Amino acid sequence: MSLSGKKIAILAENLYQELEVWYPLLRFREAGAQVVVVGSGSATEHTSKLGYPVAVDQFADAVKAADYDAVIIPGGYAPDIMRRYPAMVRLVKDMADQEKVVAAICHGGWMLASAEVVQGKTVTAFFAIKDDLVHAGANFIDAEVAVDGNLITSRKPEDLPAFCQAIIKALGG
Repeated sequence: MSLSGKKIAILAENLYQELEVWYPLLRFREAGAQVVVVGSGSATEHTSKLGYPVAVDQFADAVKAADYDAVIIPGGYAPDIMRRYPAMVRLVKDMADQEKVVAAICHGGWMLASAEVVQGKTVTAFFAIKDDLVHAGANFIDAEVAVDGNLITSRKPEDLPAFCQAIIKALGG
């Protein structure tokens, strides 16, 4: 399950869900991927819902989708802040348009809706944002992971093993 040579962006903003950033970040680094924490540009470090910090490696306005194989959007309340930054939304949209892996868990689906990449796609997410995704044109299902082409979604931290396995498979690992 080597991800050697793969480059993955994990988006970050304040109020992220701890496991949904750190589990994939460490899992994919361990598998050999270059994992880059991409922030909105509002700070060089963001804190989780419980105050746990993550350092930002790059700001969204300085990265290009062409340089990455995948983008991961964690949940918590961070996606509601992320979508206020056009560069972050554009990165997600560009990744989807280039048919790169776009993966969102929990409230990360808010970014998918804002990037307008869920029309006609089958997705899952934390149940509280079901209406947002349905109104954005998605087919919502309740499953630990949903894979529709290059789009991978999951509901909650307990789904992280299946979520990460789907990402690894999509990246050819």
